[in-house]
Amino acid sequence: MLTDRDSLLRQLHELRSEHRDLDTVIARLSEAGTDQLHLQRLKKRKLLLKDELSWLESRLIPDNIA
Repeated sequence: MLTDRDSLLRQLHELRSEHRDLDTVIARLSEAGTDQLHLQRLKKRKLLLKDELSWLESRLIPDNIA
């Protein structure tokens, strides 16, 4: 059975992969001169993924009160 930490790590891996894929897609579409609205939506999704990644990473770091 997966622990909560394992589940977070798996989700983190999936989101990082999607973030990388979006980076590639955005770069290719920018070169091709595609619809700006479509590019904006992809970039917004990428930013949302970045926020989710930050949140997950913060959940994985143990709280150390010094």
